[in-house]
Amino acid sequence: MSAAEFDLIDRIRTRVRERDDVVLGIGDDAALLQVPPGMQLVVTADTLNAGVHFPEATAPADIGWKSLAVNLSDLAAMGAMPAWCTLSLSMPEADASWVDAFLDGFLELADQHALALVGGDTTRGPLSISVTAMGLLETGSALRRDGARVGDDVWVTGTLGDAAAALEVLLAGREPSPFLRKRLDRPTPRVAAGRRLSGLAHSCIDLSDGLLADLAHVCERSGVGAEINLTSLPGSDALAALDPAQYWRWQASGGDDYELCFSASPRNRELVMQALDFAEVPATRIGRIVAGQGVKGFDAKGGEWQPVQSGYQHFP
Repeated sequence: MSAAEFDLIDRIRTRVRERDDVVLGIGDDAALLQVPPGMQLVVTADTLNAGVHFPEATAPADIGWKSLAVNLSDLAAMGAMPAWCTLSLSMPEADASWVDAFLDGFLELADQHALALVGGDTTRGPLSISVTAMGLLETGSALRRDGARVGDDVWVTGTLGDAAAALEVLLAGREPSPFLRKRLDRPTPRVAAGRRLSGLAHSCIDLSDGLLADLAHVCERSGVGAEINLTSLPGSDALAALDPAQYWRWQASGGDDYELCFSASPRNRELVMQALDFAEVPATRIGRIVAGQGVKGFDAKGGEWQPVQSGYQHFP
């Protein structure tokens, strides 16, 4: 390990928060963590690559925020409380100022969720960030993809399509509105909503690749189908100000929303609304789970809408 790499690790170590359940954190070959009795450990990992998961010119603080947010979104979809994470950074050079700015965003979000950074790695190479996030939940309480039931309502949190539209505007050489740009660079992981939905939702997934594609994963795992009312999809005022012809494409298959899509019994509609009111997260009922396979979207006249593609493809 070079002196420059030691310096970067020291910069990171001096800024991380402490938790009583971290027996041994940054500085050894591995971390030692204490899982409380009656709790299960939830683990997720994501990698973000420059030019693939974020535009090359994205501010380091925004890259830091997003690299953690996409992982916390996975924990939220399971109903877990964030606890710990590791961070692996691949960088073209040992740029201390870039790392400091990256940590500004990363640790700002980590502190909001009392999350401790407990280890990781730094290496030279193309800009790439890999995060492993760990959370805790009560034994047997996890929200899963395989629990959707015929007759369930289908819900989503927040608004859809903002990040996809922002990216498309950027790629066209224009600057999106501040609201849309923030939705792309700094998504909000719905951790509080996921916690409140435990015991109410039958299934849940976070929306990373697009509503139709991600809901299809729930349907496949649950052995059911889904019907979505496209006119019910929640949208922001900023999105409505853009091209109406692209509206459903951005919302239904654009991706990068990091909202929650979940199913729950119609009997629990009021309870779901109350739970998410407590979490201060808006939610919209957009369809239902049906017998069969796959996800179908319908317009106001009941006609089936056919997207060019159902979501983001990692390997087209």
